[in-house]
Amino acid sequence: MSAFRTHGRGHLNGPVVVIGTGLLGTSIGLGLRGRGVAVYLSDPSPTNQAVAVDIGAGLPLAALGGEQPELVVVASPPDVTADVVERALSDYPDATVLDIASVKAGIQGELRRRGVDLGRYVGTHPMAGREKSGPVAARGELFTSMPWVLCPAEETSAPALQAARALAVDLGAVVSQFTAEEHDEAVALVSHLPQVMSSLLASRLQGTPLHALSLAGNGLRDTTRIAASDPTLWVQILGFNAGKVVEILHSVREDLNRLIGTLEDPEAPGARLDLAQLISEGNAGQSRIPGKHGGPAQAYSWLTVLVDDRPGQIARLLTEIGEIGVNVEDLRLDHSSGQNVGMVELSVLPNRHDLLIEALNDRGWRVLQ
Repeated sequence: MSAFRTHGRGHLNGPVVVIGTGLLGTSIGLGLRGRGVAVYLSDPSPTNQAVAVDIGAGLPLAALGGEQPELVVVASPPDVTADVVERALSDYPDATVLDIASVKAGIQGELRRRGVDLGRYVGTHPMAGREKSGPVAARGELFTSMPWVLCPAEETSAPALQAARALAVDLGAVVSQFTAEEHDEAVALVSHLPQVMSSLLASRLQGTPLHALSLAGNGLRDTTRIAASDPTLWVQILGFNAGKVVEILHSVREDLNRLIGTLEDPEAPGARLDLAQLISEGNAGQSRIPGKHGGPAQAYSWLTVLVDDRPGQIARLLTEIGEIGVNVEDLRLDHSSGQNVGMVELSVLPNRHDLLIEALNDRGWRVLQ
């Protein structure tokens, strides 16, 4: 197995073989190529592979020749990941092989049942993505500051785990380590359930009249954003992690039944208290989501600035906020219905809120509190 050396651009020496040139595989190729690592690409779809090559994610696998890769990244769909990992371990006997599928326990268990030697294998999951799919949506910086979970098996060797960690670090990710079971339980709640709930909500919009949808604001857009995800991929993800997801859905069903029962008689004694408790429970859960830079969640103050819908206005606004000396913690964009006006929602530290409003008003901006 290749030894690692730390140099100016990263920890991996290469070459690296990436099997699967969808969004994640191609993004890995782009990220590594940007750090000077030789990458070779393989995909069952000649078109996907050609697009990935054309945008600079690597060279076709045939160009590798007889050279042995340091690392093989399996970026295949979950339903074939075990097959591809097993073949890669056989084809590249000196390489670490890792996969990036979003479910871990089933793949690890299947490989073990087949009697595959897991010493050079690491299951991993980069928690990054986009609603768009395919190599054309790939970005070399896709993994920057995003979680990347390593799920080594008991048999995984220290050098193999080091190789997996090096890949994630070189791509700018934040590395954590879980068991496969811990990972699948966690992502069922923080990733798979949100997808299901977003899709269920968005499905309610199919027959909605357009004049009703014209009233939609950021709340609906935020909660249905991931409903645009790839159905084929999510059929596999949910199927592979069905047991963990079902456990959570049973709890959600209990909460829905509780809410339905309360709303069926909202004037009943205790009904308003129950509704308030339900919303408060949501407040408490939302507040536990890690905040900026992965630290504890922090309450920020929000304000909205109206900007003319013409080029350069948002850039000018942010430049002037920088001149005022206030750091923007978060930013959202919306448009005023029927007007050529944009609304820039900004969050800042509470002790900078009033100062920023006063300074922006002095500079002629229209600020809504």
